[in-house]
Amino acid sequence: MAIGDHRKVIAVANPAALANAAAERVIARIAANPGRIAICLTGGSSPKALYQLLATEAYRGRIPWDRVHWFIGDERFVPAGDPLNNMNMARNAFLDECAPKPNVHPIPTDTASPDDPDKSAELYEHELKSFYGADELDASHPLFDLVLMGVGPDGHTASLFPNYPALDEAKRWVVGVPKAHVEPFVPRVTLTLPALASCREMLFEVAGSEKRAILTRVFAGENLPANRAQSLGETIWLVDQAALPEHFRG
Repeated sequence: MAIGDHRKVIAVANPAALANAAAERVIARIAANPGRIAICLTGGSSPKALYQLLATEAYRGRIPWDRVHWFIGDERFVPAGDPLNNMNMARNAFLDECAPKPNVHPIPTDTASPDDPDKSAELYEHELKSFYGADELDASHPLFDLVLMGVGPDGHTASLFPNYPALDEAKRWVVGVPKAHVEPFVPRVTLTLPALASCREMLFEVAGSEKRAILTRVFAGENLPANRAQSLGETIWLVDQAALPEHFRG
């Protein structure tokens, strides 16, 4: 079903079906590009099943690992091996086993300024621009083939929280966030809305009854970060039945 003119909602039965549907969309985006491929991962609990699925025999043989580069949309400002580190979760789930190390692009959190995520943001922005080959984003040349996203209980996505200055950043590709709006209350580094939007497809994964309240607000059009995050191409929301708002159910 479509909502407004910028996103499509696809309902699935349960988290397992959601992971399978997401995996097929990842494979489809990879197959559509015969050249170098860039995928922007997300943290949180929702994508873990997807990541584990990509490492299984059913999927890993369908991915040209040497051509796919893996980035991350936001990071908790903790050491690379910390359990709270988003890319650490993705590495444990599938990247370390499947992807060439040079093709994995984590946000550097082990910087000389342990309490200042801005330096980390500056370094990652430089890496993204080097990969992209330009300092300005061009709508006809998306940065990413696919951007994976989630939504938090307050409507945040990536580490773009309601009413935070990072939400309105129009020039920077990556910014530091001094303190999160939700647990864990640690500094963050996040891609900005323009950088996230520079993709052929943005794919939200949302599962569980605890997400139904915030999805009701999002789908009602409330001014929340998750509503402001849109792809220049397709914006898809994969939602399981438990998370689907009442007026969408059935």
